[in-house]
Formats: sequence, C-alpha cells, structure tokens
Amino acid sequence: VQLMESGGGSVQAGGSLRLSCVASGYTYTGYCMAWFRQTPGKKREGVATIRSDGTTNYADSVKGRFTISQDSWKTVTLQMNSLRPEDTGTYYCAAGSPQSSDRLQTRDYSYWGQGTQVTVSS
Repeated sequence: VQLMESGGGSVQAGGSLRLSCVASGYTYTGYCMAWFRQTPGKKREGVATIRSDGTTNYADSVKGRFTISQDSWKTVTLQMNSLRPEDTGTYYCAAGSPQSSDRLQTRDYSYWGQGTQVTVSS
C-alpha cells in the first residue's frame, strides 16, 4: 500500500492550500482516509477524516476552515482555507479501519504517506 501526498507549500495567513493524496497498491475500497499533521517536538494530530460512506469528522481547531473530500476510493483531498500560522506542519495522509469514536487517532491507521510540508507565515 502506498499513499502519496502533494500540494503543500508556503502561504501567508488567511490564504488557502489544497492537499491531495493518491493511494495505490490495494483494491479494498472500505478504508477510512484521514489527514494528520505534525510539528517538531509535538505528537502527530488528527486533522480530518472521511469514511467510505462519506461521513467526515474534523479536529475542533480546523472546523469551518478545512474540508476533506474523496473524489474516488483512492483519491482524497484536503481544502484548507483561512490558514493560520499554527496550521504550519508536515501533513500526512493515512488509511485504515478506525476503532476510536472520532477516527482521529494515529493508532487507527495502518498506512501512511511520506508527508508534505505546509508553512503559513504571519
């Protein structure tokens, strides 16, 4: 299983970025897909998740600003608007079969991408 992220970059506060993740190497269409982010010295945190039935969930810090969507079973995107400096970090795409209630726990996901950097300047 391979997950490949793209779309990271640098933007000023208030700007937007769109991240994409393409999955390959498997045919199971029932995985839950998610985006996580991490900054040096901090734990990786869940940002947004989408189940195969389209149900989504977001971290409180990004609700109303970020939107996760799935174009197909192997492509998931994260539209990030009204970006803030605290959104800076390495963003990772993940796939798995979550057991937690919010589906935003790292332990829920078995497959991870290499990450893409997002930098928001003030």
